Amino acid sequence: RLQVPCLCSSATCLLCSCCPSSRNSTITRIIYASLLLLGTIVACIMLSPGVDEQLKRVPGFCKEGAETAIPDMQAHVNCDMFVGYKAVYRVCFGMSTWFLLLSILMINIKNSKDPRAAVHNGFWFFKFAALVAITVGAFYIPDGNFTYAWFVVGSAGAFFFILIQLVLLVDFAHSWNEAWVEKMETGNSRVWYAALLAVTILNYIFSFIVMVLFFIFYTKPDGCFINKFFISFNMLFCCVASVVSVLHKVQESQPRSGLLQSSIITLYTMYLTWSAMTNEPDQECNPSLLTVVIIGTEEPVLTSPYLQWRDAQSIVGLVIFVLCILYSSIRSSSTSQVNKLTMASKDAVILAESGSSPDLSEESTGPRRVTDNEQDMVQYSYSFFHFMLFLASLYIMMTLTNWYSPNTDYTIISKWPAVWVKITSSWVCLSLYIWTLVAPMLLTNRDFS
Repeated sequence: RLQVPCLCSSATCLLCSCCPSSRNSTITRIIYASLLLLGTIVACIMLSPGVDEQLKRVPGFCKEGAETAIPDMQAHVNCDMFVGYKAVYRVCFGMSTWFLLLSILMINIKNSKDPRAAVHNGFWFFKFAALVAITVGAFYIPDGNFTYAWFVVGSAGAFFFILIQLVLLVDFAHSWNEAWVEKMETGNSRVWYAALLAVTILNYIFSFIVMVLFFIFYTKPDGCFINKFFISFNMLFCCVASVVSVLHKVQESQPRSGLLQSSIITLYTMYLTWSAMTNEPDQECNPSLLTVVIIGTEEPVLTSPYLQWRDAQSIVGLVIFVLCILYSSIRSSSTSQVNKLTMASKDAVILAESGSSPDLSEESTGPRRVTDNEQDMVQYSYSFFHFMLFLASLYIMMTLTNWYSPNTDYTIISKWPAVWVKITSSWVCLSLYIWTLVAPMLLTNRDFS
């Protein structure tokens, strides 16, 4: 277990007998991921009942005279309804700015001998203090155009993080498939083949059930044509991807491809489709829409329960996010997709797989400690890892606020831009997945191993 001295600096941690025998590269990623998850919990707390009253005490955060687009509405209504969302924007602004600064600082680090590597792997107390300072300071940023500008940045960042999630999900599916195929070859082949087939079939059955539910709840017999197009087109696109993954020529060039990966991508596409439709501003086609009813000059009333981030779509999004972040932190992948994602060198992967570090492979009677396994070369790109967490912070911001678009018509929280960002990301994800299948077959002069 880690104790306080292990959080102060890498040098202290190396001398600390309480630290586990682990690779420095893995421990560091886990700590950064834990800080991101801690920030996510704080952002969720900002949306909890009673916190809004405390937030109003922050000078200038929820002042009278805030702009509103609704005639005859008092300014405090805007604040009462959206103070939680604004707080989430500030918390995620602090996290994302912190990760972005670290990403810039860590550009082009080759090994742990670089002085900046010590900042990446240590000085946790000072880095955490900087994170807290930036986040607290964000609450004093005047509203003005900040919220809308950060909404635009958040939408773009969340879009790219969705694509990163796809890469991680495909890698997870490949690893899962390889592990079970290996067990088939070395153990009871019938049992593992049945398990692999059962999981694949269950994924497709669940996807079909979800598609039927989409048609029931998000379409009407004589309307909601855009939702009908989204559902039908994405399911057809998923069928094409599944067929391509088992083509004979694709199997020759990509023996690791299969229906298990395609079934997981199909499930993820159904989630993105669902997420897009839950942001549609047409209440007839979106039963989960949060709207505001205005009656004369009376205070508006929410037609759905407050704190809509707790709906099923947001919860599923958070679960996928947490799993992907944890997987990216502990995964030492030999697959090309993840190596290119983290910009790890082939030599680093070979060293990691060979277990050439004597401190990890040999039995040690001395103190258990974190081993520096990056003296020759880093195991992953520090800069890109922080940039990925920067995008993850923006994704969390958009997920918790249901892609709320500020400074627009406050009678409807969901907006079409969020719908198109999400549905476009589903098309890009499927296109990228199909390209990873056919690229080795089309570009024979390139090495995709």
